Parts: sequence; C-alpha cells; structure tokens
Amino acid sequence: MPLRVLIAEDHALVRAGIRALVEGLPDVVVVAEAASGREAIELAAREHPDLVLMDVSMPDLNGLEATRHLTKAHPRMRTIVISVHTDESYVRHALEAGAAGYVIKDAGPAELELAIRAVARGDTYLSPAVAKAVTEGYVGRRPPPDDPLKRLTPRQREVLQRVAEGKSTKEIAQALGLSVKTVEAHRAQIMDRLDIHDLAGLVRFAVRTGLVGK
Repeated sequence: MPLRVLIAEDHALVRAGIRALVEGLPDVVVVAEAASGREAIELAAREHPDLVLMDVSMPDLNGLEATRHLTKAHPRMRTIVISVHTDESYVRHALEAGAAGYVIKDAGPAELELAIRAVARGDTYLSPAVAKAVTEGYVGRRPPPDDPLKRLTPRQREVLQRVAEGKSTKEIAQALGLSVKTVEAHRAQIMDRLDIHDLAGLVRFAVRTGLVGK
C-alpha cells in the first residue's frame, strides 16, 4: 500500500511545490491538503493519512498545536514539521508536541524523501542544520530552558495566537465558540501567567515561540 500523506501549509504556491515533490516519490500519495491547522485536524480525521507534513506558522491554529492534537487523537499518525526556523526552541517545541521529524524549508528534495522514509519506518528525523544543537541540549551539555508555553493551557494558546494575529475579542469568541467574557478572562490569565501586560509584548512572545509567523 502507498504511504498516504496530508500536506498542511497555508501558502498555496509552497503547498503546490511540496505536493509536486511528494508525488514524485514512488509509493507515496497525497490524500489531502490543508491551509490551516484546524483544517489539517479535520482532514486527518476524515482521510486517515499515515503521515502529515505540517507547516508551523498557519492561521486559525498553528502547526505545533495541530501536531499536539493529532498526536493525542491519532497516536499512529506520524508528523513531520516543515519550517523556516532553525532555532533550537522551535525544534524542541515541535518534538514536545509529538512531531517525529523536523525539516528546514530550504532542504532539497533528497532530504525531504529521506525524512519521509525515516519517519514512515518509525524513526525520528531532524535536518542537519538543527540536529546538532538539539542533540547537545538533550544530552545534557546545557539544560533546556524553561518553556513559558507550558504555563498556558491549550485553549489559552489558541487565544494568544489569535490575539497576536490581530483578531478582536469578538472575532476570537466567534471562532472558538466562546463568550466575549470568557475570551477576556483567558487574555487576562495569559498576561498574568506570562507576566506580559501589553499587546506588543504578547505579539513578540507569540512570534518568538512559534505561535505566529514573523
């Protein structure tokens, strides 16, 4: 049976390029494409892919939160995060969310195939550009820094992403099926837990931790 792949990427041209590369591989078929993390979750539940190629910075729900959801809901489904970021913190967040691979977007077609084959057989794959830094952090040469995202609940991370994207409280409430008062309460708790008390600070934090793109 061919390996069934779902591509989650919000830029149509990039998504088309990834699809062209994947469909050029033997015994691999693209079963669906998603333009947001939320859509990726919905399509994964419907199409049951073996592997998801997941962008990090996407609207509605970012790739890390979508990966975290898929890992919990579909334990046998494997995810490779595809990102422009080479910072150790981004890779660490992806692995902690349950990703089995992390590939830099400027990687060549051969590396993408290598990653897909490795993850499909149950291994973990990291692009060479990030593997050394991550390995050093995990083997104890330097302890991983405290992850402030862990101070927030999944719902609070969703609210924070939308706040950083410039959505109004009413828009966030409608998107998440919450009341305006509940969203306001989440926002106050986010500021309190992160000790960040202005919008600009929340936006900088969201970009630094990968919740939204630069």
